[in-house]
Amino acid sequence: MDGAHALLETLAAAGVEVCFANPGTTELPLVRALEATPGVRAILGLFEGVCTGAADGYGRMIGRPAATLLHLGPGLANGLANLHNARRAGTPVVNLVGDHATWHLGVDAPLTSDIAGLAAPVSRWVRTAASAAGLAGDGADAVAAARLGGVATLIAPADCQWGDGAEPAPAPAPAVLPRVSESVVAAAADALHAGPAVLLLGDAALAADGLRAAGTVAAATGCRLVAETFPARMERGGGLPAPSRLSYVPELATAELSAAATVVLVGARSPVSFFGYPGLPSSTVPAGTAVATLAEPGADVTEALARLAERVGGPAASRPAVDAGPTGPTGPTGPTVADGKVPADTQPLNPAVIGTVLAGLQPEGAIVVDEAVTTGFPYWALAADAPPHTYLSLTGGAIGQGLPAAAGAAVACPDRKVIAFQADGSGMYTLQALWTQAREALDVLTLICANRSYQILRTELGRAGGSSPGPVASGLTDLGRPDLDWVALAAGMGVPGERATTAGELTAALRRALAEPGPRLVEMVL
Repeated sequence: MDGAHALLETLAAAGVEVCFANPGTTELPLVRALEATPGVRAILGLFEGVCTGAADGYGRMIGRPAATLLHLGPGLANGLANLHNARRAGTPVVNLVGDHATWHLGVDAPLTSDIAGLAAPVSRWVRTAASAAGLAGDGADAVAAARLGGVATLIAPADCQWGDGAEPAPAPAPAVLPRVSESVVAAAADALHAGPAVLLLGDAALAADGLRAAGTVAAATGCRLVAETFPARMERGGGLPAPSRLSYVPELATAELSAAATVVLVGARSPVSFFGYPGLPSSTVPAGTAVATLAEPGADVTEALARLAERVGGPAASRPAVDAGPTGPTGPTGPTVADGKVPADTQPLNPAVIGTVLAGLQPEGAIVVDEAVTTGFPYWALAADAPPHTYLSLTGGAIGQGLPAAAGAAVACPDRKVIAFQADGSGMYTLQALWTQAREALDVLTLICANRSYQILRTELGRAGGSSPGPVASGLTDLGRPDLDWVALAAGMGVPGERATTAGELTAALRRALAEPGPRLVEMVL
């Protein structure tokens, strides 16, 4: 057996069921091996960032790694942005990258590059295979590393793929999450009883069981529940405890934590500002506020929370009142369901109207992949009372994640409706994901927030102060001249689409799209 077939059989036995691929010449032995390995579904992406983003969305939803298949260093480079997001999310991904035959590397052929150097910043594990006989074992080690929560990159020289004498390797043992010590749980309980506190939740603390345990802790101690700003995955609605979300704006984030004597981290990192600003500290924890850690990301967060709930002696989980939820860069805007204000059919679309309509119509069990950026801020609070659903966000800030992640989530969960809540500017980074959605008949509804600008950059320009932006700065944040036509773009990728400009048109379009399986797109013109 050659190395490629041994590797694919090993991956299949280890539970890797999907490979999102954009292969080239150096990966052709692996392409032939995919043909002979029916347990691994091969899905073509027309751009490597689609493959890596889809693997991220798949892994977040199913908890097991998908594989990617990328072509040498340039192919990996095209996929790095969404591998960065996957690293920040702690998503298991087995990232396969082909390389030249070992004996060909020394001649410095045109596609030769430092693949390991490119992979290292986005990977928790990197290895270059040394032989055909060892390639399958390398694959098993890659799966074991990815299961710990992150990207494992295996570089496979072509001669290690085509060389004979290989055998499949044993599947790795299941990953065991690190257990939090009893002394750490006791210290967290003491901090919660000592004074006003915030539980800052991330990782598995935002799964259903984690939220229920956190609700029990909040009911017993009076602490506030706050989710990290960009959760990798969060269960929402259906009566689950509904934490607020820490603001993106550093001054607001600091104000939200200012009443706490202690911030207890539960599967979350200590919060910092997304960017550095003159005169502001990097940390958004107020000066004088203590920070304690119950569980690091990647630990057995849910079990630690359950023991904390038992220690503080709380009643059954209760649902805290819903906060206004993350304020946008300019603060809360527009009507909410709680206000009892439902937009009129003729009302033009704005972020609050879109959030109201989407939260009111999304079906039970939906997976909402949110890369709506500024348009998505009002939706957060509105969706707390929606039917049970799963929420995925842009963890690493590298835009172009939403459409591929939605495709991957749909592959992972074919019985659930996936909603890609997508900004127009960032959607153009990985537009090709629509083609993959059409080719694979994935049940994805894409909602394009067409404000025809990089609005977040305009907001940041305003925060930077000084005079109003001139023609150059304005031109670099404007997506007009010509306007993008998302209905035509979708049609070119094989996805039916329509356009909405008012609340009534959006409501009707969503009802039609949600009633039909398969990919659909609605362009929402703001």
